[in-house]
Amino acid sequence: MSKITQRPYPADTATRLAASGIRPLLARIYAARGIENPEQLDTDIKRLLPFTLLKNAGQMACLLADAIADNKKILIVADYDADGATACAVAMRGLSALGAQVDFIVPNRFEYGYGLTPEIVHLAAKSAPDIILTVDNGIASVEGVAEAKRLGIQVLVTDHHLPGDELPEAECIVNPNQPGCTFPSKNLAGVGVMFYVLMALRAEMRSRGAFAEKPTLSPSPSPASGRGEPNLGNLLDLVALGTVADVVKLDDNNRILVQQGLQRIRAGRCCAGIQALLRVARKQVAQASAYEMGFIVGPRLNAAGRLEDMGFGIQCLLTDDATEADKIAAKLDGLNHERRSIEADMQDSALAALNVFDPADSFSLALFNEDWHQGVIGILASRLKDKFHRPVIAFARSQTGELKGSGRSIPGLHLRDALDLVSKRQPHLILKFGGHAMAAGLSIHEESLNDFRLAFEAVAQELLDAEALVKTITTDGALDTQDFTLDIARELQRQVWGQGFPEPLFEGEFKVESQRVLKEKHLKLKLTSPAGNFEAIRFFHADPAPATIHAVYSLSINEYNGSESLQFIVRHW
Repeated sequence: MSKITQRPYPADTATRLAASGIRPLLARIYAARGIENPEQLDTDIKRLLPFTLLKNAGQMACLLADAIADNKKILIVADYDADGATACAVAMRGLSALGAQVDFIVPNRFEYGYGLTPEIVHLAAKSAPDIILTVDNGIASVEGVAEAKRLGIQVLVTDHHLPGDELPEAECIVNPNQPGCTFPSKNLAGVGVMFYVLMALRAEMRSRGAFAEKPTLSPSPSPASGRGEPNLGNLLDLVALGTVADVVKLDDNNRILVQQGLQRIRAGRCCAGIQALLRVARKQVAQASAYEMGFIVGPRLNAAGRLEDMGFGIQCLLTDDATEADKIAAKLDGLNHERRSIEADMQDSALAALNVFDPADSFSLALFNEDWHQGVIGILASRLKDKFHRPVIAFARSQTGELKGSGRSIPGLHLRDALDLVSKRQPHLILKFGGHAMAAGLSIHEESLNDFRLAFEAVAQELLDAEALVKTITTDGALDTQDFTLDIARELQRQVWGQGFPEPLFEGEFKVESQRVLKEKHLKLKLTSPAGNFEAIRFFHADPAPATIHAVYSLSINEYNGSESLQFIVRHW
């Protein structure tokens, strides 16, 4: 069951925002999302938080500048998701533009697991780097960093994940979530952290007189001396993609990064890989939004890391050759179709195993099937979490015989902290774990599965109450008659919505005048209310609607034969 509630907002703040010239509806929407003054909506690049506030960014900039001056070999060790891939591409492009001798590896998730493990260090050592630079990983890699130091390799860590009880003894760590870091935005994605390090590095090299007077137009490999100062703003397309795809909170600072990146993408000033990934999905570059980054480009990029090797996903983001980008994008698109097929089979088997499941019986789900694909269990956990509104961990057998788990949670249960509690109470159960509030990963022995289920369920029952297990659909209330306009829809589309800054949803009573099924899976509706007649669609839902519905919907613009009309996207009734 679900319940519909209206998102509260401070009326005085909404009034103040409206007095500044913002439409009353938008003022109410923004006030409900923590906006207190119009300046917070300004996404000018000059409003980015300064890199000087990010702990150790200056120190890492000095180390990297010294490495560039000494022509040392830097090897990037990347994570295998979209955030890790974009962070790697940003590091490769940015460091190359600043004169570094740089290369990358991205470990196969099935052979090496997550993070800078000792095994990955040995793999990296084959190319004899002077420095290992981690992107989107490393904060939990205590053993791997120690092994690198033993081999005489300096380690620089850039990450955004929550640290454990012990930090690795790296030469330098930049992570807004590490102890002692007062950076106001704790929500930077891994790609955002790397972008900030590059800004600090450029400033350090500028102070050393490393640049010619005129900036270069784009980050690209340059000679070690006499080069122009690179325009790091041209990396913001990648920063926007990784930030949205990693589903980090879109606070004020992240919205600036994303909006600036989207503006460059829409203007056609993005890397060949992003353009190719949009083309292969038959999406218009000029109309790219956060939705396309999160649900179109991101999944295709992630498919490489889930099923094969993220290395060629990164190559898609590094190439400046449109033909090569199209070839890689086509392969990524094919992998994404394969991933969706695997996911559908896994979901069918999971639901079959749960067809006698009564949600009232438990506060959590921990599932394993020997046929499940290790690269897709995270998506499966997310789907089951959405269906049952319970924290879910899905396990698959790894190549080493251990069970690899991927979990997704609901509001009220911080998943990484819950796993930490399980681990402290029964240290033998979890071999390793890490993650965030809403998503985490872990490894266990197969024979520990039932014990883990019981321990995780006990923690879930402690941290959650019955109210938290009822799925809540939060809306921004009903629209007034004057707000059913294309102008309102356009204004809403111009804003960046996402995690922590949710897209507005509205609710209202409507009569269903007609309905028909499109492509055997979508329901096309004509709705009426005292406010007028409206076209509506509910995607991936073919069941017929009753004669009258209380609908939760968002506003969209339907484009057909060169004309535009207002359309509802029904999310729930």
